[in-house]
Amino acid sequence: MQAANTLKLYYDKDIDRNPILTKKVAVLGFGSQGHAHAQNLKESGVNVCVGLREGSKSKARVEEAGLDCKPFEEAVKWADVVVILLPDTVHREVYENHIAPHLTEGMYLGFAHGFSILYKEIVPPANVNTFIAAPKGPGHLVRAEYSRGRGVPALIAVGQNLSNDTFDVALAYAGSIGGGTAGIIETTFKDETETDLFGEQAVLCGGASALIKAGFETLVEAGYPPEMAYFECLHELKLIVDLIYQGGIADMRYSISDTAEFGDVTRGPRVVGPEVKVAMKKVLEEIQSGEFAKEFIKENNDGMPTLKRTREENKKHQIEQVGTNLRNMMSWINDDQLINDNER
Repeated sequence: MQAANTLKLYYDKDIDRNPILTKKVAVLGFGSQGHAHAQNLKESGVNVCVGLREGSKSKARVEEAGLDCKPFEEAVKWADVVVILLPDTVHREVYENHIAPHLTEGMYLGFAHGFSILYKEIVPPANVNTFIAAPKGPGHLVRAEYSRGRGVPALIAVGQNLSNDTFDVALAYAGSIGGGTAGIIETTFKDETETDLFGEQAVLCGGASALIKAGFETLVEAGYPPEMAYFECLHELKLIVDLIYQGGIADMRYSISDTAEFGDVTRGPRVVGPEVKVAMKKVLEEIQSGEFAKEFIKENNDGMPTLKRTREENKKHQIEQVGTNLRNMMSWINDDQLINDNER
C-alpha cells in the first residue's frame, strides 16, 4: 500500500481574512452550495453578490436572504472573484457566454469542484487566477453548521496563480464559509476531482444506495414485510453511520452487540468481497482516464436520457414508496430535514 502524503491543516487561527474581505465576490448560482457560500460569506463580512440567469426562479430566495442579486454578466463585471457554483452540466455554456467575455487580468475564478477545469470544459485565459474551495459536505450542511457556529471541513487547491496570492485568497474564502472551524486541507485540482468522483460513485452515493436496495430486495423477496426490510436496510443505517462518523469503525463496533459485531466481521467481507474492490479499481481507472467525464458530457449533450429514465424507475421502487409512508409516521425526521420541499 502506498504511503499517504502528510497533509497540512489550516484553522481559523492560521487564516488572514483580508485577501477576501478586500475583494468583491460574485457567487454564481443559488443551489445547494451557492446558497450556503453566499450567505456564509455575507455573514463573515465579505462584499458578496449572487449571479443568476435572467428570469431565474431563485431570485426571490436570494432577495429573501438579504443578498444582492445580479444577472450573470453584471455580477462578473462587478466582481474581483467569481465563484462558479452551478451544476457541472452548465459550466461550459455559462462560462463561454456569460463569464469569459468579461474576465479581466488578475481576476480570480473559483470552483467548489474541479471537474470542468480538469476535463477542459472550461479553459481559462492565462491572465486569471483559478482555485477550488470545496466543503466536504452538501451545501445545506455547510449552511446549517455555519449557523450553529461550527463548520464543515474543506479542501482548497490552486490552479493558475498569476497574482501570486491565490492560495491566500482561497484560504480566506474557505475560512469565510466556515471551513476554518473544522479544518482546511490543501490539495490539487486533479486529486480533488478524482477522489470526489470516486467517493460518490463507489461508496457514498452509488455503492451505498445499491447496497441498501439489494438488502431491501433480498428480504422482501424472501417474504419479509417491506416495512421491516426498510427499517433494517435503510432507516437504521443512519444510526450506524453516525457512530462511524463520530468515532470511526472501531467506535461503531464497540457500540453494537457482540452478535452484530461477529456478523459484521464474518459476513460483511462476503457481501463486499474482493470482486467489489476489482470493480472499484475499474471505476477509478475510468475517472483517471477521463472515460467517465466523456460519458457524462455526452449524456448531458444528449439530454440526460439515462438520468431521466433511472430517476423515474427509482421513484417507482418499493423502497421509496414504503419509505415515504414510514417517514410520515416519524414527525421528528421532517423537523430535522436539511432539504425543504420548496427547493426540490
